[in-house]
This record gives sequence, C-alpha cells and structure tokens, in this order.
Amino acid sequence: MIEQVTSGTELAMDRVTEGAWFSELQQNLMMVKARGEEAHQAEADDDTTRSIAQRLSDGQTDLFVTSGHATERDWQIGFRFRNGSFRSQAGQLFGVDSSGHRFEIQSANPKVWLPIGNCLAGHIDGPDALALAFMNAAGVHQMIGYTVPTWFGYAGWGCLDYFVEQPGRYTLAEAFHANQHALIHRSELLEQAGASSGDLRGLRFDRDVVAFYGDPAWEARMAAGPRNYEQTLTLTPQPEGRVQAVLEISPLRGTESFLPVNTNGAQRGGRPIVAFLPQRLLDRSLLSGEQLQPVLTDRFVLVPNPGASFDGEVMRVVFSGRAADAEAGP
Repeated sequence: MIEQVTSGTELAMDRVTEGAWFSELQQNLMMVKARGEEAHQAEADDDTTRSIAQRLSDGQTDLFVTSGHATERDWQIGFRFRNGSFRSQAGQLFGVDSSGHRFEIQSANPKVWLPIGNCLAGHIDGPDALALAFMNAAGVHQMIGYTVPTWFGYAGWGCLDYFVEQPGRYTLAEAFHANQHALIHRSELLEQAGASSGDLRGLRFDRDVVAFYGDPAWEARMAAGPRNYEQTLTLTPQPEGRVQAVLEISPLRGTESFLPVNTNGAQRGGRPIVAFLPQRLLDRSLLSGEQLQPVLTDRFVLVPNPGASFDGEVMRVVFSGRAADAEAGP
C-alpha cells in the first residue's frame, strides 16, 4: 500500500496520505503533507539533492515521481534553476549536488518509481543504466519509463491521472494499461475525424515508447483517498451462460467531477473512465447508455470523459455478453 510519496515535480497532494513534492520550476518551493493534515507550502533548500536523496534512503518513501531532463545515466533535478542530479553506475545510485557533494542512495523498502516526464529513464542500455540502479539500490519493484527522448507526454503523465489522482482504484499495472487504452481510444477518434494534427502524431509516438518494468501481478496501489467520482461494475449471471454487466459512474464533485485534478505536466486531464472486467465477455451487446458512447471489449469497458459538458447526473452503461470458457485461455 502506497502511503508516503516523494516527488521532484508538483503532485496532487490531496490524493496522497503523506509526502512532499519539490518544485523543479521554482527554487526553494516545496509542498509538504503530514498524515491527517492538509498540505502546506514550505521552503526547500537552494539545492534539493541531499533532501530528496535522504527521503529515498530513509525507508519510508513508497512512491517516487520525477520529471525534467534525464538520460540513461542521470536525472537532472532542477528544470528552470540550477540544481544537482541523481546518477548511476554499476547498479549504484547516488546524488551529486551543484557543489559536487555526493550522497549515496540505498533503500530496501519496496517502492514504485514514475519518471513520467523524463527522457530515456526507461532505456536500459547497459549495466550503468539509471533504471537498473533504481531497482538495485533504491528498492524499486515497479516502474514505467520512456525508452526515447519524450516530447508529447500522454503515455507518461497520464499514469498520474489514473494511479495517483484516483487513489486506490487501480494498481500501477492497471493504471498503465488504462492509460494505454485511453491513448488508443483518443488516437482512433482523431483518425476517424480525418485529423492530421500534432496530437495524433504525438499519440502515435507515445504509444510504443514507454516501458513497464516489474511483475505486473505485484499489487502496488495508492492508499484510499479522495476521488472525483466513483465507479461500480456489477456482473449478474443470466440464462444460457450470458452475463449482464452494469457500470454506474457517480459524480462526487458536481459539475467539476470530470475536470482535471492537476494540470502540471503535459497532456493532463480528460482521461476516459475505464473499468476492467473480472472475466472475459464475448458476443457483447449494449442494452442502454448508448448516448455515453461506451467502448465494450472482452476485458474492459471504456466511457469517454464528459469533461465540462457533464450535467451532474449519474451515468450508467448496461450491456451483456457470453462468459468465455475458462479452458479456452486468454
């Protein structure tokens, strides 16, 4: 269960149990949240290398989030101001501040690393790779990362929309897949519209360049926290091996329920609602909710995000399908 978060970029702190984010854009700016309290602004050091390295090494951080410039060998902590960096060599991870002081990073507690905006953090090109150092020295059990220089950002930043900003709803593996489904859905809509926009080029670029590392069956999940809406999927057996499924989406913040939670980064907000099915359903047919334009597959149902057009009513999709024979395999 992920309760304590450390981030090198702005994060929606109302969605986490406790933690801190350090600004990559404004020197000395950080936000801190203690368990059971509201987040508050604090003053960070001019160079935050030591502070972040200590938080990773103290055995408390469950989730580490980064953005900004990076290569296969280093993460550059500051984006708009001079700061230090994290570096890797032969499976070891260490920080080097702007004065040249070195801080070893060693942590055994399991954690997730999300370099959602970093170029090349997911490119393992040899034993000195940054990703390997995070796994070996910092206790990272799961991570995602761009294997190339990033510029569009949908496949990276969108994992926050599902994983952090809907706390407890998805494991990291599910959030990663939900965001990929969202990316493909948006691409298909643009293609159907005959668009040749930069967005379509960006989505096609992002689709195949973000890697997921770690055992996907390992359940890394945010501790339960505030959400903008609830979603409930109910399956009821029907005659002749069919199943009726009802997806109900209930707003919790009125007309703001489907607006972006946080806009830091790139391609934020607007993600569709994704519910994974507990069993495969074949030969699906939509019974009600066609006005919501749902996408029904054998593994999940996707409902486009209504955004600012949401009228405040509970949304409901009802469909049926034939339960797949378990012996038939995936």
